Amino acid sequence: MTATLADKAAGAPKAELHIHIEGSLEPELIFKLAQRNNVKLAYDSIDALRTAYAFTDLQSFLDIYYAGASVLLTEEDFYDMTAAYVERALADNVVHAEIFFDPQTHTERGVAIETVVAGIERALADAEKRGMTSKLILCFLRHLSEDDALATFDAALPLFDRYKHRLIGVGLDSSERGHPPSKFERVFAKARAKGLKLVAHAGEEGPPSYIYEALDLLKVDRVDHGVRSIEDPALVTRLADTRVALTVCPLSNLKLCVFDDLTKHTLKSLLDRGVAVTVNSDDPAYFGGYINQNFVETIDALKLSDADVYTIVKNSFDASFITPAERNAFIAKLDAYWHSGHLSGQPHAVP
Repeated sequence: MTATLADKAAGAPKAELHIHIEGSLEPELIFKLAQRNNVKLAYDSIDALRTAYAFTDLQSFLDIYYAGASVLLTEEDFYDMTAAYVERALADNVVHAEIFFDPQTHTERGVAIETVVAGIERALADAEKRGMTSKLILCFLRHLSEDDALATFDAALPLFDRYKHRLIGVGLDSSERGHPPSKFERVFAKARAKGLKLVAHAGEEGPPSYIYEALDLLKVDRVDHGVRSIEDPALVTRLADTRVALTVCPLSNLKLCVFDDLTKHTLKSLLDRGVAVTVNSDDPAYFGGYINQNFVETIDALKLSDADVYTIVKNSFDASFITPAERNAFIAKLDAYWHSGHLSGQPHAVP
């Protein structure tokens, strides 16, 4: 591996566009919150819980993920979880994050959406004082019905108004197999009519046809994952021509057996064909690495060049849901860093 390029990537200011906040919940904090809230866990120790992180596919991960989320009950819990992610993100020189959350995971346990958003928002407001900007995207669980998603959207409408500076879009996540994007066409139409940004997981375990559905039926602004688009050359050309970004999560794909070896990952092939790929951590507490670890291992496995890595990081800003002025400012910081000859992995100073 070109160690200096890994260090350079680690030190670069970057945006993270695919991070599930519940998936940043580390085992240590799970146990702390379980104790705080008197929640009984199925595992008797932190080590036993970590040992359970041997996933064979997306569903085997989700079973553990939802169990971990059961400890989240109060606004303070959501604040603590988000604040812990912020520390990791700042250490990795993330200057902007667009964060997913799953309200249905919590409302089915009697936790109000307002409680979830208030805790997350408070931590993100604190992060902003430290130089990290952020947006929030409400995701629907695709293994549940569209009626459930519609009810969730209606319940969240006051929050989209109250937190419009932060809560700017909707997404679609959870079990992909058997739950095509077309299942959620009506709720995405409602969100689009409200002027919200739209994203959806597609083409992780699902086929390229799911990516077409996300583009043509849901009319998404970005595709989350999208790594199976490589199987359809016409789709790859379309993604490249329209500059619809893919929020790729390499270590997640490896951990969930989308690829059995990181050297087989399609990110480099997609990048070479002009697709706006980005690198992200997905559910880093479960998949063995936050964003910089994803960069380090992907650079090594796919033999990425300096130009490749610069393009991936720049793509993260180009694909962010921010104003042109904000985008230009971020890219100017990236350019000043990238072309300065500075190869240190030390945190990048954010003005």
